[in-house]
Amino acid sequence: MALINIGFGNLVESGKITAVLMPDSAPQKRLVQKYKENDKALDATSGRRTRGIIVMDDGRIVLSALSPEAIAQRSVNALKIKEEAGND
Repeated sequence: MALINIGFGNLVESGKITAVLMPDSAPQKRLVQKYKENDKALDATSGRRTRGIIVMDDGRIVLSALSPEAIAQRSVNALKIKEEAGND
């Protein structure tokens, strides 16, 4: 299990991430609204602007103040650290 920091001390398990989306388009805005209405959206932005939407494999979304590129880079770094720890 590799946890990645998605901003402000919030962590998600990298193996449970299905997709990371930009929140700028109308379909993504509708997606966020739908998930908020159904209490399936977790807001990890700490009051900042949402820059990334993380779709989890359990049917929830996590809103992050980090961009999808930053989240992807942190996920790659967490995977590298996990692999290095497994080789010791």
